[in-house]
Amino acid sequence: MKTEITFKELKESGYVHRTVNQEIQANMIARIQSKQPVFEGLVGYEDSVVPQLKKAILAGHHINLLGLRGQAKTRIARSMLDLLDEYMPIVAGSEINDSPFMPISKFARDTLAEHGDEALIAWVHRSQRFFEKLATPDVNVSDLIGDIDPIKAATLKLPYSDERVLHYGMIPRANRCIFVLNELPDLQARIQVSLFNILQEGDVQIRGFQLRMPLDIQFVFTANPEDYTNRGSIVTPLKDRIGSQIFTHYPKTVALARAITEQEAAISDAVKATVHVSDLARNLLEEVSFVARASEYVDSKSGVSARLSISAMENLMAAGKLRLLETGMLATRIRLVDFTAIIPSMTGKIELVYEGEQEGADEVAQILIDAAVTVQFEKLFPRISKLEKAGTSTPYSEIVAWFDENLVELNYTDIDEAFDESLMSVKPLAAFVREYASNLDESDQLFCMELVLWALAESGKLDKTANEGVFQFDMSTLRKYER
Repeated sequence: MKTEITFKELKESGYVHRTVNQEIQANMIARIQSKQPVFEGLVGYEDSVVPQLKKAILAGHHINLLGLRGQAKTRIARSMLDLLDEYMPIVAGSEINDSPFMPISKFARDTLAEHGDEALIAWVHRSQRFFEKLATPDVNVSDLIGDIDPIKAATLKLPYSDERVLHYGMIPRANRCIFVLNELPDLQARIQVSLFNILQEGDVQIRGFQLRMPLDIQFVFTANPEDYTNRGSIVTPLKDRIGSQIFTHYPKTVALARAITEQEAAISDAVKATVHVSDLARNLLEEVSFVARASEYVDSKSGVSARLSISAMENLMAAGKLRLLETGMLATRIRLVDFTAIIPSMTGKIELVYEGEQEGADEVAQILIDAAVTVQFEKLFPRISKLEKAGTSTPYSEIVAWFDENLVELNYTDIDEAFDESLMSVKPLAAFVREYASNLDESDQLFCMELVLWALAESGKLDKTANEGVFQFDMSTLRKYER
């Protein structure tokens, strides 16, 4: 941490005062010119959001990030913190980060008038220059702007007309900082009005006390389009004062979604080393979110957060870890039967429409997993025809015929050797996967065998029943129907 110096020493050091936007601009330009990434961790936004964000910063605009839940809006805002200078000088003791070159509070002006070049200068690290407030209906003007403090007035024996009796709110205290106001439409309209002059003219009004206070703040607002109709709206004059509105979006490909999940999921190195997740299993996990966003049971206006996949991956790895603890194995791999573990990660992260509510959250989650299995299956294997003439041979005929006299049970608690033995006992299935997926490694081929069984069950060619973690595939119900 840097030690306090005098104002004279600060000037002799060559320090040049800059606004917060000039700081962010200069540091961003330096990163661009040195070919360094400007924003870390914004996967999938390299060709869409990031270029717009750079332009907004260069234009000196306040920014509104508009997008559905789980689209990294707050992460984008926090990433701007890295573009600030590491340390910022302020008049020591200032509540609102007064610059000694441009003091705006009475305290700072009086301090500099009294001590001149000998006034003490303190340093503020950039980690302390990020202010964030969730806009809830109970937020009031006092929280954001400030209020008159009667106790301070009585203690100092000052009239209410004296600036020194003011208690500053979050926004004045964020002077020369980044201020993020999340879920802006949730803020009551009369509170949004209080931001007008701060954004445009720099005036602050507290209980009729008008104070010229040219605050230097980089505002970043976030909003969800759903909020415009369900909970409130951004008043038009406020939208007019926000320079740039940038639309965020969900990852456009499974590969990008995988990269986000791998970056964000909280999984220890020890678990990663002992629980193997094949490429197909990772793709299937992401496919669940893509299917959910298009599902008739899910409210598309609400969106399906990227946090669904992140939490699902954490639960999936936890299922593998639990199997290690219960069986004493040293290592295992994620199986398709383990995907029941992600249902608790899904039910709280999807908003259901009426039809979904009728089905129930758990049932909808299972439907989405099954639909994702079908999508993943059809990327690898021939489509299964649900209606075909009797005696017609298909690539799946031998597999289905095997189940005329046999069944197979897949237990998620089995050790890998026993589980693989159960799969491999279906000889036509093993031969089918070797024929169509010979380019995949062994773990992916084993996962493919489960995919085929699931897809045949979803197409009505096999029966699938689940009981306390044991999945059984057979022809029992189909035989009864034939009789």
